[in-house]
Amino acid sequence: MYKVFVRNWWKVNQEWPNGLEPDSNARKTTIGHADSEDEAREMAQNYNATHKQGRLSRKAEFTLEEQ
Repeated sequence: MYKVFVRNWWKVNQEWPNGLEPDSNARKTTIGHADSEDEAREMAQNYNATHKQGRLSRKAEFTLEEQ
């Protein structure tokens, strides 16, 4: 099973160029689950197509959940 989630790619930090620092530890918010990689990819693409990323580049992704 795949977990589909959203997170911000950047965080505000005025000491970094453009005031943004990469944020690999950003909080992930689950938006759904999928039985196949194709279904998970479609869910993420649909989310990204219908939601603005904003300055912090909030995007949907997916990962295979370990059982």
